[in-house]
Amino acid sequence: MNFTLLITVLVTALTLVVAAYVVAKLIGPRSYAKVKGEPYESGIPTRGSSWLPVSVGFYLFAILFLMFDIETVFLYPWAVVVKEFGAAALLSIGFFLVVLVLGLAYAWRKGDLEWK
Repeated sequence: MNFTLLITVLVTALTLVVAAYVVAKLIGPRSYAKVKGEPYESGIPTRGSSWLPVSVGFYLFAILFLMFDIETVFLYPWAVVVKEFGAAALLSIGFFLVVLVLGLAYAWRKGDLEWK
């Protein structure tokens, strides 16, 4: 097998990444003030630590939102071609929606949709 093309692409990619990093280091502005390392929020100095624990409920809610929101990305192309594929398209989207409804029922039953 001839891997010349693969090696050429990898070497080119690595070269471009290293070159971009070197150019940025050479011509980029340098400022090492203490203020640069502080978090900024509305111009108000922070009090205490910026690393506060966040409830896992926020992450769970976001994941569930994405899971059920992404379905529209899959439903739109299906709606465009449903007439071309006929019953096969109807069966496939039916299966897709059944899986989504089962996922929603599971999350609902576990109580993950309730804000605590």
